[in-house]
Amino acid sequence: MNYILFDGPYRHNLLPFTFTRPVADIRVGILTIRQKWESYLEYTTTTVTEDYLSEKFPMVEMEENVMINASFLPNPEVVQIIKDLKANQAVFKDEDVIAFFVKEGEEVSDFSNFEAIEFEGEILKIEHTWDIFSKNGEAIVDDYKLLTEGRQSEPIPSNVNVINPEHIFIEKGAKLNFVTLNASNGPIYIGKDSEIMEGSLIRGPFALCDHATIKLGSKIYGPTTVGPYCKVGGEVNNSVLFGYSNKGHDGFLGNSVLGEWCNLGADTNNSNLKNNYAEVRLWDYQTGGFAKTGLQFCGLMMGDHSKCGINTMFNTGTVVGVSANIFGSGFPRNFVPSFSWGGSKGFVTYKTNKAFEVAEVVMARRNEAFTAVDKAILEHVFELTKSYRRDE
Repeated sequence: MNYILFDGPYRHNLLPFTFTRPVADIRVGILTIRQKWESYLEYTTTTVTEDYLSEKFPMVEMEENVMINASFLPNPEVVQIIKDLKANQAVFKDEDVIAFFVKEGEEVSDFSNFEAIEFEGEILKIEHTWDIFSKNGEAIVDDYKLLTEGRQSEPIPSNVNVINPEHIFIEKGAKLNFVTLNASNGPIYIGKDSEIMEGSLIRGPFALCDHATIKLGSKIYGPTTVGPYCKVGGEVNNSVLFGYSNKGHDGFLGNSVLGEWCNLGADTNNSNLKNNYAEVRLWDYQTGGFAKTGLQFCGLMMGDHSKCGINTMFNTGTVVGVSANIFGSGFPRNFVPSFSWGGSKGFVTYKTNKAFEVAEVVMARRNEAFTAVDKAILEHVFELTKSYRRDE
C-alpha cells in the first residue's frame, strides 16, 4: 500500500508555519508528523500540498493509495485501522476524515459513496498553531515510547543530578555533565550528538533532538522541544523549536513556536500572559484579524527565516511571518507580516535579494544549501503576503 499525507482543512490555521512546509512536516513532540507516520507505517510517505511547495515535497501515486490527513498524529489503534483499509472505505473522527482509500487517478470530492469507519479512540489533532505547544507534552510522551521501546539508553553520567532516571533516554554521542534532569512530570529524551552544557536545569517532558545544544546554565520547563541543530540558552517554558533555530542567550521564551532558521538576539523576551489575565487573541490569516484562542498563556509564533535583534520585546500573542527582521526598542505590533524590516517605530518591506543573501549565509554555516527550490518557495510567499505589508 502507498501512503500519502495531505494538508487537510487546517492548513490555513497553521500559517505562518505552513507557508514553507506541508502540515506533515510540522514538528510536535520529538518527531515531525511525517516521521511519526513513517515510523508507525514502516513506509516512506509523500505529500499532497500547495502547488508551489510540491517540487520540494512531491506526491508519488501508485495503483492503490491511502490518503492520510496530516493534522492527525498516529497511534497504534488508528494505524491498524488504516493498514486494513479497503477500496471505498474512509476513517473518520467526528466530522473530520482521518484517512481514505483511493485508486490511482481517482478524484474524491465527497465521501457519500464511501463506507465510513468511525474511530472511537483518542487521537491528537493539530488544527491551530497553539496546538503545537499546548499538545506538545502528550506528543513527547507518545514519541518517547515509540523511539525507546525495547532499546537501552546510554548511561547517565555520574555527575548528573537526576530524578526518575527510568524516564530518561540518552542517544549515542550525547554530551551532558553537571546538569540536573527532573523527569517527574514527563520523560526526557536527549538526541544523538546533542549537548547539554554545565549548570543547566531541565524538567520534562523535554526533547532535545539530534545535534542540538543547550547552553550553559539554561532553565528549561517542559513540555519543550528543541529541534535538530538548534541552540538554546536562558529560560524556556512549554515551547517548540522546529530545527536549525537559535535562542542562544539569556531571555525568556514561553508558550511559543519557532520555525526553522530563526534567531532571537541576546536578551530577547516574550510575554506569554496579558497583564489583565485575559484570553489571548492571535492573528488569523483567514479572517485578516485577531481571533480568540481560548488560552490564557500564549507567546510568540515565528515563521521560518525570521530574526530579531538584541533586547527585542514581544507582546503576548505575537505572530511573526516568514523572513522578517525585527530590531530596536519598544514592543513591535502583535502581527508582523512576512518580509518586514523594522520594529516598534514601523516597518518597511524586506527586499527579497537582501533576505536571500542572509538565508544563504545562515544555512551555509550549518552546511545546508539555500537551493533554487527554497528561493522559489520564499519568492512565492513574498507575493502571497504582499497585502499584509504597509511601508511606514
